[in-house]
Amino acid sequence: MDPHLLTTFVTVARRGSFSAAAAELGYTQSAISQQIAALEADLGLPLLSRRPVEPTPAGRRLLEHAEPLLLRLRAARADVLRSAAAPRDRIALAVTPLGFSAALADRLARARAARPRLEVTVVTCGRERVAALVAEGEADLGLVDGLAAPSDPLRPPDAGPMTIAGVGEEDVVVALPAGHPLARRAALRLADLADARWLRTPLCPLSRLRALVGDGFPVGLEHRGDDVRTLIALVAAGHGLTLLPASALSASALSATVLGGAVAGAVGVPVSAPRLVHRVELLHGTLPPGPAADLARALTG
Repeated sequence: MDPHLLTTFVTVARRGSFSAAAAELGYTQSAISQQIAALEADLGLPLLSRRPVEPTPAGRRLLEHAEPLLLRLRAARADVLRSAAAPRDRIALAVTPLGFSAALADRLARARAARPRLEVTVVTCGRERVAALVAEGEADLGLVDGLAAPSDPLRPPDAGPMTIAGVGEEDVVVALPAGHPLARRAALRLADLADARWLRTPLCPLSRLRALVGDGFPVGLEHRGDDVRTLIALVAAGHGLTLLPASALSASALSATVLGGAVAGAVGVPVSAPRLVHRVELLHGTLPPGPAADLARALTG
């Protein structure tokens, strides 16, 4: 299959419109229609219904393969160009919302002090997007985080060959309202909280908890986005529980405070079982000697 035709197909499916895809890709609407027709003829199957424009069952199956394939092609191009590129004094660092701690900020500061002319751009986005930015060469380095057993690596991203190095691990806590009956416990088992209301959030997927413990973990409220402060405010107001690295809760201005004789805010109670840590890993492609390679060593040191 022609990668150009696959790109057109993915764009039309994502935009839900031939005209919108044409505007995005810089083609005429007629050219877009011809490219989709050529791809359908190649496979001998209809891939898009026209009214409304949406993938057919065969089109949905192709989408599952097309986006990773196109990412791999972009990653291969970026890796070849990166290996031949001269070192730059500009670095882009992509990080997940919980992947960049105060300790890593300090390491970055020391690295910049050693190179006063180094310009650094930090971009915050989701885990899959971090991997894509690194693979495509839009970011030199990436930091991703997730729940894991101690010393276990995270699931590697499906974004082509990439170097992955552990950066750090820290304890995980259950975030509860400060006035919660369990807030003063020394530790909590996740299995004992399976019937409590939880926040559905990309920062702590409930599917991961269910895979570890089993069924349960009903949703109290859905949080979409990557703002940790908002997430903690929702916990403090009693909308549901979540898991966080201990440092994220202790660094928040919404940690427990005394207001009018009552305790308000959110507190963290360590998880005793299953044994979990919050793990951060560094992602990067080929790094010739230079500032990016030096920063990678500083972040993993």
